[in-house]
Amino acid sequence: MGLALVPYTPVSVHHFDRIKKRLPSVLRAEVDQQVRAICQDPSLGEEKVGDLRGVFVHKFRLADQIYLLAYWPDAPAKTVTLLALGGHENFYRDLKRYLSA
Repeated sequence: MGLALVPYTPVSVHHFDRIKKRLPSVLRAEVDQQVRAICQDPSLGEEKVGDLRGVFVHKFRLADQIYLLAYWPDAPAKTVTLLALGGHENFYRDLKRYLSA
């Protein structure tokens, strides 16, 4: 086969850290697992268009609730910048507001 993929390094912004810190431990553990999966394959999420061009959003489910995790992959630096985390309601509105601030 080909060369093994070098995993990306996760880098979180303060906004993401604040959100994650408030989560229950079960959800925090699931977020960590999802971040590891994203670092192995940054194209896992769906790339957004328009105002959020370049931002990827990965959806995952835990206990019948869908969560969204927004990130920016940076191929040359081999990093994934974690931007936001939350439920679907107002997620994109809040993400646009955060990125434009």
